[in-house]
Amino acid sequence: MAWFKGKEPKIEKKVKIPEGLWVKCENCKEIIYRKELESNLKVCPKCNYHFRISAKERIALITDGGSFSELDLDLKSPDPLGFKDTISYKERLEENEKKTGLKEAAIYGEAKINGREVVIAVLDFAFMGGSMGSVVGEKVTRAIEKAIEKKVPLIIVSSSGGARMQEGMFSLMQMVKTSQAIGKLKEEKILYISVLADPTFGGVTASFAMLGDIIVAEPRSLIGFAGPRVIQETIKQQLPEGFQRAEFLLKHGMVDLVVERKELKNTISKLINLFMPEKNERRH
Repeated sequence: MAWFKGKEPKIEKKVKIPEGLWVKCENCKEIIYRKELESNLKVCPKCNYHFRISAKERIALITDGGSFSELDLDLKSPDPLGFKDTISYKERLEENEKKTGLKEAAIYGEAKINGREVVIAVLDFAFMGGSMGSVVGEKVTRAIEKAIEKKVPLIIVSSSGGARMQEGMFSLMQMVKTSQAIGKLKEEKILYISVLADPTFGGVTASFAMLGDIIVAEPRSLIGFAGPRVIQETIKQQLPEGFQRAEFLLKHGMVDLVVERKELKNTISKLINLFMPEKNERRH
C-alpha cells in the first residue's frame, strides 16, 4: 500500500526545561533567563524593572562583603491579642519563618559601606508584607539607638505594606516609638539615609521611612500611605498618571533621589562622605 512507501512520521521530542530556569518580568512581560536576571542584580535587562529582593540580598548589595554583623536576630513577635483569621497569628508567623528563613520582617546590625562604619536596618517584604509589628518597631528603634551610641550614619531600607493588623494598637504604637527615636538621632546630628523600595506604604511611610535627612528611592517604587484606589474613592477625582511612583514623588519634592540598584551603594557612600565626613576630613 502507498502509505508503506512514504517517509517515516516525525516523532517530536519534548525537551524538558527545568523549573525556575526562566522568569517572567512583571512589568514588560518578557521572559528572562534567571541567571541573567541575577547577574543584573534582579533588574530586568529589557525594561529596567527592579524586582523585589530579600533583606539579606539587600544587605549584601549595599554593605562591604563580610562586614555585616547582625544584632538581636532571635527577637520574635508575641501574640498579644490571641489573633486569628483563617489561621492563628502564631501559625502565620511560623509559616513566614519557614518561607523566608527569618524570625521577623526586619534585620539590623553594624556594617561598613566602602570602609565607613554604619548601622543598617532592612525590612523584608516576603515576611508578612514587611509589616511593622512590635518586633519590627523594636529592631528599628534599637538600630537608631545603636547609631546614636556609635555616632555613625544610619541606613534604613523600607519595603512594607504598613502596620501589622494582627497586633492592633501594639503595632500602631511603633510609629510613635520609631519617630521619637529618629528625633533623638537628629538632635545628635547623626546622618539618616532612608531608602524606599517597592512597595513602601502605610504606617511605615507615615513614620520612620519619610523622616530621613535624605530620602532615596529605587526606580518605579510604589510609595504612599493608602492605596490609589482608596484615595480615588475618597476624593472622587481621577489620579494623575504614575501617581505614587518614585519618579512622581521626586518631581513633587517627596523624595530627594531616585537611584538605580547598581548605583545604590556608591550613592549612599558619597552621601555619607558629603554630609557626615570623618573627623580627619572635616574642615576647621
